[in-house]
Amino acid sequence: MSFSAPARAAVIGGGTMGAGIAHVLLAAGTRVTVVEADADRCAAARNTVTTSLLKAQERGKLPAGVDAEACARLMDSVDDLSLLSPETELIVEAVPERVDLKRQVFAAAAAACPRAVLASNTSSLSIAAIAAGPAAERTLGMHFFNPVPAQPLLELVTHEGLAESCLTQAKDWAEALGKTVIVVRDSPGFATSRLGVAVGLEAIRMLEEGVAGAEDIDTGMTLGYRWPMGPLKLTDLVGLDVRLAIAEHLAAELGPRFEPPRLLRDKVARGELGRKTGQGFFTWPPA
Repeated sequence: MSFSAPARAAVIGGGTMGAGIAHVLLAAGTRVTVVEADADRCAAARNTVTTSLLKAQERGKLPAGVDAEACARLMDSVDDLSLLSPETELIVEAVPERVDLKRQVFAAAAAACPRAVLASNTSSLSIAAIAAGPAAERTLGMHFFNPVPAQPLLELVTHEGLAESCLTQAKDWAEALGKTVIVVRDSPGFATSRLGVAVGLEAIRMLEEGVAGAEDIDTGMTLGYRWPMGPLKLTDLVGLDVRLAIAEHLAAELGPRFEPPRLLRDKVARGELGRKTGQGFFTWPPA
């Protein structure tokens, strides 16, 4: 069975995750509107997505017959949610991890696009809390993984108020984007963040206690357990600040086993946030 991508979608937030989500939608033939705070950020987001598509084409990573420049021409941007087309079928938000902000974004998006499926890319926040409001039946979690064009997994998160038809539609769209879907119940950290953070925090504690160096801890997982990337390098890629915020949320919801180690807090306080700052548990070259 073949599946079709949405004809028209919007991505709210043009940062790393939002740009990656826009990339995969455009590569699937979807017309995409990127929503950002102002004209300068809109332009920066369009440039990021276009550059990503061109690099993917150079590496032979776009689907057969897909042209990067043609994909980029399917993209536009707005700085006001009310300007979205009412024909938009899918809206994915990739804004900072704050429930109040996400609810505000979805309230405006739901009003502008009365038939759109509303999807949050949150990695740990409650979908039911985000969905609270008049459009709850068409709101779900679509947790993409970084880097979005390369990662095959998409975690769909359900809640009690979600219409079954919206979940079915989201599954079909995910297949069209070339993603493998897992469906999980709304709970703190879902499946992937909960497990990934647990291992990542234990790796940080081991480093803090001097059990082994960062490279050796990661090598133990990549060679011993066939992880594609060690937990400390993955934390650098995700961002130490992001991992800290998720850990604090999980600790509040699930208890002290998710309490962030002092080493993680200290690194974030020093601005050592991982690849995006050039220093985390490893030293990274300039982007």
